[in-house]
Amino acid sequence: MNLPNKLTLLRIILIPFYTVLLCLPIPNKIILLGTSIQITYLIATVIFIVASFTDYLDGQIARKNNLVTNFGKFADPLADKLLVLTAFIFLAVDKIIPAWALAIIIWRELAVTGLRLLLADHGEVVAAAMPGKIKTFSQMISIIFLNLNNVGFASVNIPFAQIVFYISLFFAVYSGADYFYKNWSIFENSI
Repeated sequence: MNLPNKLTLLRIILIPFYTVLLCLPIPNKIILLGTSIQITYLIATVIFIVASFTDYLDGQIARKNNLVTNFGKFADPLADKLLVLTAFIFLAVDKIIPAWALAIIIWRELAVTGLRLLLADHGEVVAAAMPGKIKTFSQMISIIFLNLNNVGFASVNIPFAQIVFYISLFFAVYSGADYFYKNWSIFENSI
C-alpha cells in the first residue's frame, strides 16, 4: 500500500476518535483567544485538523509521485465525506448548524456519489473540479471554527464560522449542479 493510501486510511481511522471525543460529556472548558471552548471539542478539533491535512497531503503526494490508484480514487472522497458528514451531524444535533442545511449537504453528497458510480460503470472517472475543492476546503474550515465556538472572531462579533459554513453550503449546491451539468450525457445514454 502506497503512502497516499495509508494517509487516506489514517483519515478513516481518526473519524471514530473524533466521534468519541464529541460524545464525551466532560464539561471542562478553557478560554482560548477570549472564547470558551470545551476541552473535548478542542482535542476533537485537533484530530479533525490532522485528518483534514491528510486529505491535502495524500492528494499532493499521489499526483506528484504518480501514485494514483483505484483504491485512492474510491477511498479518498469516501474518507472526506465520512469525516465532514460526521462533523456536520454533531453540529446539527447541537443546533449549531440548521438541520435543513445538513440535509442539503447529504443530498448533494449522495447524488454526486451516485453520479460517480454511474460514470465509473461506464468507464469514466470524475476528478474533483475546483468548485468541489472549494466546497471541501470551506467545509473543513467552517467545521474547525464551529467546533471551536468561532474562536478568534467571537470577541469581535464576526460570525466567521457561520459565514464560511454558508459559503460551503453554496459551493455544495453549485458544485453538485456543476457535476450533473457536465455529465448529463450519461443519463441520455443510460435511459
